[in-house]
Amino acid sequence: MQKNWKKNAGIFIASQAISLFGSSLVQFAITWYVTLKTQSGIYATLTIICGFLPTFLLSPFAGVWADRYDRKKLIMLSDGGIATCTLVLAILFLTGHDSIWLLFVASVIRALGAAIQTPSVNALLPDIIPNEHLTRIGGINSSIQSLITLLSPMASGALMGFASIESIFFIDVITAAIAIISMLVFFKLPKQEKKVDMAKAPDYMGDLKEGLSYIFRNRYLRNVFVFFAAFDFLAAPMELLTPLQITRTFGSDVWRLTAIEMTYSVGVLAGGIVIAVWGGLKNKVHTMALAGLIMGITTIGIGLPINFGLYLLFMVLCGVSANIFYTPAVVLLQEKVEPEYRGRVFGIITMMTSSLTPLGMLLYGPLADVVSIEWLLLATGALVLIMTCALRLNKALLKAGESGTTFQKEGSECA
Repeated sequence: MQKNWKKNAGIFIASQAISLFGSSLVQFAITWYVTLKTQSGIYATLTIICGFLPTFLLSPFAGVWADRYDRKKLIMLSDGGIATCTLVLAILFLTGHDSIWLLFVASVIRALGAAIQTPSVNALLPDIIPNEHLTRIGGINSSIQSLITLLSPMASGALMGFASIESIFFIDVITAAIAIISMLVFFKLPKQEKKVDMAKAPDYMGDLKEGLSYIFRNRYLRNVFVFFAAFDFLAAPMELLTPLQITRTFGSDVWRLTAIEMTYSVGVLAGGIVIAVWGGLKNKVHTMALAGLIMGITTIGIGLPINFGLYLLFMVLCGVSANIFYTPAVVLLQEKVEPEYRGRVFGIITMMTSSLTPLGMLLYGPLADVVSIEWLLLATGALVLIMTCALRLNKALLKAGESGTTFQKEGSECA
């Protein structure tokens, strides 16, 4: 590990934050532009699908690339591809070719770039940050991303009030250029030994199957995936149905809907700060279990007949617990997965997490029309508490969550 790893990590995280802000700003602008221009539910749904489906389909193969090729170059190429697409889109709009379908095409290309970038970033972080600092740095990184998630829709909305959509597109091009130049000039990636045979012709399906086999051979990894999936699926009503609940219970005042979105985002931001300052319990799984306990209780809380002030407090705590759960869970994978499999593991995680919330809504959305949302929140909150107990008693995960251990070789106790 490099002696100047803090400077190196700071450059990397800052460059990715700048790039993420520009991308998020433009994605919100595209979504709102389509909504305002068409006022069509079908078009709004197509926008969401164009942003979700490519990531779901490409992420596992992007994970293979992250294990086979230079992760730094992959991140810069994906940033450059997204920026080029956005630049072409801006030029087309400026020359009068402002078809809505161009925005769908651009959303697909941008989602493909994000699918390549996400597993590469997660796989690269352990290469530049010592294991003992991963949780704290992960908390800082998570806080920065949460802040961007909080600010980018507000900034995008404000810009759309006085600036053209084309000028907003150029912001993404500029931020991507800054990120790429920073990575190219200032960021130094330690030379990594690639254990994938580069002389052999690429066999993406074979490499992907090998990655899946690695996950299934390791008991702790299988368990991490199960708990990741369960918590994501059970969080869907709290994340997506609460605006509808507010409308039905407290009224359709816009300020109330804005308040719950902002309080949850502030909670997620605060959770990242907490984990960055605190560092979590000695065993990462104990930290995840504590967060799961808070998440379950607060989900039940927002399903109870309470006043709006208490409801907002529970939303903040939900956001805090979500970040305290997911940061050590990601770090657990970064620490324990062998470097040559890291990209594939995070590629599959990206595919899974990008699909579980939409899949959950296929169940919860129709249910919300026949069962009260409060009952759905009470049920999912209780299930989160049950899953938390199971997490706390899982011996393989408790063993993997111990501090001071590195990735698990096949045949180890956790395998």
